[in-house]
Order: sequence, then C-alpha cells, then structure tokens
Amino acid sequence: MERRKAIKLAAGAVAAGGAGAITLTSAFKPKIQPADKPQNLACKEEGSNWAYARLDPEETKKRAYNDYSKGSCMFGVFNSIVSQLAEKIGEPFSSFPTQMMKYGHGGIGGYGTVCGALNGAAALTGLLIKEKEVQNALIADLFLWYEKKPFPQFKPTKPILDFTPPVSVAGSVLCHASTTNWGKSAGYTIKSKERKERCRRLTADVAAQTVDMLNRYFENNFVSHAQDNETARTCMTCHGSEGKLGNTSGGMDCSPCHEESLGHKLFSGAHYKIMDKR
Repeated sequence: MERRKAIKLAAGAVAAGGAGAITLTSAFKPKIQPADKPQNLACKEEGSNWAYARLDPEETKKRAYNDYSKGSCMFGVFNSIVSQLAEKIGEPFSSFPTQMMKYGHGGIGGYGTVCGALNGAAALTGLLIKEKEVQNALIADLFLWYEKKPFPQFKPTKPILDFTPPVSVAGSVLCHASTTNWGKSAGYTIKSKERKERCRRLTADVAAQTVDMLNRYFENNFVSHAQDNETARTCMTCHGSEGKLGNTSGGMDCSPCHEESLGHKLFSGAHYKIMDKR
C-alpha cells in the first residue's frame, strides 16, 4: 500500500487550492455499489408445521401496544402475532413459550443494541420461514424501513398514557440510538414515562409492518428490497467485503455513529485508489 504517494498527491491538490481538492476527490472516487434490484420472493413454506394465517395489521397494533406492558418491545411484537396464530391455527403456536422474548427489552437486557421490536420481528421470520435468504430479505427490508420511518405513528383509542409522543426518524436500528435521538428531539429523558409510551406505540407500528410483510410473502406478493440505504452502500464500497479495505460487514446506516471527517472527505478517495487490496 503506497500510503506516502497518496498523501503527497492529496497535499499537492490542497496546495493548489480548493478547486484542486475537489478535482482530486472526484477523480479518485470509487464507484458506489449499486442498489439491489427489487425482486419477487416466492413462498416455499408448504408442509411446514409452523403454518401462517393472514392477520389483521390493525388488530396486531392493538395487541402489541397492550402486550408491551407485559414484557416490553420484543415480547410485544412477538406475542401479538403468535397469540393470533394460536387462536387461528392452534398448535404448535398454542404452547410456544413466548415469555422467552422478554429478554429483548432495551436492546437485549437493557444493553442498548438492536431494537427489541425489530428483534422480535426477526425471530418471527426465523420461526415461520425456512430459507435463510428469504429471512435475510425480509429482515433487511424491515430494518431499512425502520431507519427511515418517523415514529411513532400508532394512536390508540385508549392510551395507557394520555400523551401524544412527537415523531422523529430513528436513523438507526440500535435501541440506544433510536431512543436517544427521539429523546433529544422530543425533550424527554430515557427513563421518562413519555419515552416508554413512545416505545410502546413504536412496538405497535413494527408489529403491524411485520404482519403486512408476512401477509404479502405468504400470498406470493412480496417484493424484496423495496427500501434502500444509499449511505450504507457508499461506505461499503470501500469498507465492505468487495472493497479494498474489507474491514466492515453490515447494511445499517453508518452515519448515526460514524461522522465523516474532513480528511476522509478530501483524501480517502485518493488513498483508496492507490492502495493495494489486502
């Protein structure tokens, strides 16, 4: 890797003025990875013991909202769906120990990692769908939707807390980022009852979106990758498995946790162009 050569080129461009720097970054900028093309996912779940029956997203919202009080976000999403399948189908859903999903609260045991509502939805795809590639596609679409959606949207007729939470875009699938961003925007602390009401309603939103996706998939009407994250694709061009750096995996939005420095903006393209792939 010819690091010194890259630095000399970058320094020369800066010495030549701002126009030189812009020219340099444009000339050496790697081609961004293309977005995945939307594709229909064919349902291949015939003969599974874990069958699925079409569910009503509105009913699911109500159940998830109320179930949040029994076990928080992950439990709320998972139990609101499995309880309906138990009523419609019976076993094996009737005896599923849904209380195990209570561990997902607060980003898994309060650790602040992946949002429990998303964790519950992902667990459902693993329970109901055999193909790993299909699971991945459904999870990716749900997670990308979550990153961009202003939450919360659900408005219960009988709210547990008579408070209408302001909406904000989470920008991240991580619990600590999602809740902190909302708290800063809305003006409430993480321990406030208002924040809890926000997450209670967000749980309803995620549960309904999960049911909508499952309905479409099992009716052979689901198009994968309807969502896209250009920021992640831009970063993964260099840092992903196909890039020269190859030091990062993932598909989530990078910007909530990683700010792009001025040096990165000006010189990363030149450095990337000249370095040898490891």
